[in-house]
Amino acid sequence: EVTGASVFQLEADLDTGPVYGTVTEPIRPTDTAGDLLDRLSRTGATLLVSVLDAIEAGTARAVPQPADGVSYAPKLTVEDARVRWQEPALAVDRRIRASTPAPGAWTTFRDERMKLGPVRPVGQAEPLPPGELRVERRGVLVGTATTPVLLSEVRPAGRREMAAADWARGVRIAPGERLT
Repeated sequence: EVTGASVFQLEADLDTGPVYGTVTEPIRPTDTAGDLLDRLSRTGATLLVSVLDAIEAGTARAVPQPADGVSYAPKLTVEDARVRWQEPALAVDRRIRASTPAPGAWTTFRDERMKLGPVRPVGQAEPLPPGELRVERRGVLVGTATTPVLLSEVRPAGRREMAAADWARGVRIAPGERLT
């Protein structure tokens, strides 16, 4: 629900130095990793300037980081970005947003890899088995472990990004077909 950035003193260990300052940023319901990076780059730059000014003025105070609660967050890989339709809709939504723009969320359709744009969980829809596609007037739904999600944009292998509804019309999805 909240993320942030900090300015800290480098030490020999990984991210263990004392902290000079921190900014937090709420994660909005539709934020992607790119959206957060953009906002944090601006607030983080402002924080860095204020910390450097405080260091120069001799008023900076570094606070030691606590040893408890530390966890390592590895860089997302392409395999981390693969959508797992057996997960609940909220987890599918978050995986896709966390992988956008890089490394890029993806799935397969008819054994071809396809990138996905953000989705929207649809709470008032008839359930679908995980990965199963259903084309409706409002768009293309995909089943998850809980409720379906509405696809927004897709990018089939070797093609440009397009609206999911346009893609579905072009590939003529058969009843029971799935994303895997």
